[in-house]
Amino acid sequence: MIRRHLPELGRFLSVGVLNMLVGLTVIYACKWFLGIGDAAANAIGYAAGLTTSFALNSRWTFDYRGPQLPALIKFLLVALLAYGMNLLTVLIAIHVFGLNGYVAQVLGIPPYTLTTYLASKFIVFRLQPDPHKTPT
Repeated sequence: MIRRHLPELGRFLSVGVLNMLVGLTVIYACKWFLGIGDAAANAIGYAAGLTTSFALNSRWTFDYRGPQLPALIKFLLVALLAYGMNLLTVLIAIHVFGLNGYVAQVLGIPPYTLTTYLASKFIVFRLQPDPHKTPT
């Protein structure tokens, strides 16, 4: 059962690595070169990967061929939820545990990734069965 989902999970994680590299590069550039604070830099970096993530995950990861607009709206809502999980983790790491802001940004990645994968798989890119087709 789990083996069947491994290629999909591998594709999702590949897209995630690309988004992480882009996002962290943007976050660190915002912090280092522009002096932007952690929360704002995180938001800018997060936004940088959204378009690529939707395009790659919808077509390549989940092979979604359904209506794009409803999927995009759901994806953006999931992204907002995942961003909240990410930002909460980052701010707790900084303000409760006293961690360096750069380290805290990395710690925000796992909650974001888990939230996004599960919601994308089971909500955003889940195709409803066609009521006009008979199962084979």
